Amino acid sequence: MSLSVVVTTLGSEAEAQAIARQLVTERLAACVQIIPCESHYIYEGKQEASREWRLEMKTADAARERLLARTEELHPYDLPEVIALPIATASADYAAWVCNAVAPSSE
Repeated sequence: MSLSVVVTTLGSEAEAQAIARQLVTERLAACVQIIPCESHYIYEGKQEASREWRLEMKTADAARERLLARTEELHPYDLPEVIALPIATASADYAAWVCNAVAPSSE
């Protein structure tokens, strides 16, 4: 059972909560954590700093690509960060829970 964490950031807590709820409802993510953060970056040639809300979404690798695509569809940013990180190790019980919580692919 291979798992991933998909990560993105949003500009408001309300946006983060709405997207988190949607992705869990659609069974693309088993769990989504919302974490306040401050981001520093260069965008369109200008240095920026902003308060954001980071989503950490746990999913089965079988659903990872669908989660990435759906996150981009729902995301309000022109150029959102949407990345996937492999989970190297997880307890067997947790991994089974994640896989059972995520809907199987309809492909």
